[in-house]
Amino acid sequence: MKRSEINQLMKEAVEFMEEMKFKLPPFAYWSPEEWAQKGSEYDEIRDNMLGWDITDFGSGDFSKIGLLMFTVRNGNFDDPKYEKPYAEKLLIVEEEQITPYHFHWSKMEDIINRGGGNLLVQLYNSTEDEQFADTPVTVLSDGRRYEVPAGSIVRLTPGESITLTCGVYHKFWGEKGTGKILLGEVSKVNDDRVDNRFYEKTGRFPEIDEDEAPLYLLGNEYPKA
Repeated sequence: MKRSEINQLMKEAVEFMEEMKFKLPPFAYWSPEEWAQKGSEYDEIRDNMLGWDITDFGSGDFSKIGLLMFTVRNGNFDDPKYEKPYAEKLLIVEEEQITPYHFHWSKMEDIINRGGGNLLVQLYNSTEDEQFADTPVTVLSDGRRYEVPAGSIVRLTPGESITLTCGVYHKFWGEKGTGKILLGEVSKVNDDRVDNRFYEKTGRFPEIDEDEAPLYLLGNEYPKA
């Protein structure tokens, strides 16, 4: 991805979150120069990759296959000094923009439609060898528990949510004609470096063409204190 594209996506995300009345924490807006002056008191942000996370999953076309996220809070699998057993993210999904099939080995998560358009989520259980199972999938959604056939698509309108348990493959995208979506994610500790099993090979963190200076740093770019 080009840095200019990432910068523009950040600007558009800030505008959309303002429109949706969601305020980001102060560190969302620190420039690279400001980050260079931040000491070890901010290591929780660095070590747990809080902040901006933008990926095209190696597709080369963010508008078709991509996702913009902002990690607000997170714990840590490996460092006991971080005691939070939970994480929180914001996600912005465009109409027909796909996040590819994947599941998590350790992370259980709720995906919440906070407003905008409708989210479509397609579901499969996984087999022992991490393929698609043909078994019914148990759906947990806003206090309701029910089963759907393998490969079913669940629609989340604004205010609705779904719980995604470990080992359940999920792919999601914005429903055409309904608008951009602001999602919330509430989960166990998140580490996208080690806890994602994509069905097809993807690139989780993009290689960046530095065609201009960063507006804000991504969560994997912070300088050490």
